[in-house]
Amino acid sequence: MERVDAVARLTTLIGQDLRQLADQFNVTVWSQEGKKNKGWAGHTIERYLGLALNSSRSPNFGSWELKLVPLVARKTGKLRVKETMAITMIDPVEVVNKEFEESHLFNKLKKIVVVARVFESQNDNRSLVHSVASFDLDDPDIFNQVKADYELVRNTIKEEGFLRLSGKMGRLVQPRTKGQGHGSTSRAFYARTNFVAHILGSGYSIPLPVDN
Repeated sequence: MERVDAVARLTTLIGQDLRQLADQFNVTVWSQEGKKNKGWAGHTIERYLGLALNSSRSPNFGSWELKLVPLVARKTGKLRVKETMAITMIDPVEVVNKEFEESHLFNKLKKIVVVARVFESQNDNRSLVHSVASFDLDDPDIFNQVKADYELVRNTIKEEGFLRLSGKMGRLVQPRTKGQGHGSTSRAFYARTNFVAHILGSGYSIPLPVDN
């Protein structure tokens, strides 16, 4: 499916309840054992667009990537990005051996569609689709900063080792622990919340590179 067609179709979901759509597509939200399927909303969107579930590290629609992010309401009622957005797992061998333009991080970010949903509670009894945004990694300032974040991760792995990666690193994209429980050694690239807000076009400012 072409990205423009996907955006047009996804836009028709704005204001609709993803929980009802999940039931329609038989996507499990809560198992019989009471365990939550944390990826239920993304799986629902993928089913809606006709994508079979898979764990490929390539962009899930071939030339473009689909992401879903939650929004939560401030006390003022204004919505904000709830959390960072997972982009792709970090394979230390791959990162060390590939320049940014050849990396999975670049391939995932260069052409994406992000669907924002409203998170109301952990029960997820209802979750309305709020907005749909297209994003291309074509702004020079953003491109250069994401590349700098990647190079920081790459150099750290080379010089200090994979386990020295920290979520404190990176201005737009951070390397962070991914996996169950404390002590996990898996790491993934995450877009910081201000970067996600920029992608959504919600008017938030983001830190850009400063000339030295």
